[in-house]
Amino acid sequence: MNLTSRKIGKYIAGITLSLTVAFSGSTLIAPKQVEAATASASSTASKVISVGKRYLGTPYVFGASAGQTRSFDCSSFTQYVYKQVGISLPRSSKSQSKSGRFVSKSQLQPGDLIFSDTNRDGSINHVSIYMGNNKILHTYRKGIGVTISTFKGSTWDKTYVTARRVM
Repeated sequence: MNLTSRKIGKYIAGITLSLTVAFSGSTLIAPKQVEAATASASSTASKVISVGKRYLGTPYVFGASAGQTRSFDCSSFTQYVYKQVGISLPRSSKSQSKSGRFVSKSQLQPGDLIFSDTNRDGSINHVSIYMGNNKILHTYRKGIGVTISTFKGSTWDKTYVTARRVM
């Protein structure tokens, strides 16, 4: 499969996932105030994911400069994407892991940040965006860049430390 075919495949997968997230929702009837808050968070999560997917394939560079889009590391990516929807995050994954509020792994919702200790040295060193449906949007390793990965059973799941809701 050539590079162009892979990009087209990723683009189609991205559109499909965006539509799935955009049209998924609760079938329960909730009070209007709760319903409005849920719709707002869901809308923000959809925007975060949509913005992030624009950068699929963007190169990974450890220590990439904040605020630019030529390359990202995991935390410059999340910082940039959330800033585009009006949410400020600190620069490092470790600092980002203290933002927002704790959410348990079993309660993950699209737009939540997932933090991992991939070096297994007791320190958070990776952040990704939960997309829903067991998928994460993130960037890692030179040659891979911004990508969508499966969460359950992955390195990021096996080295999971915490998750935060920043919306």
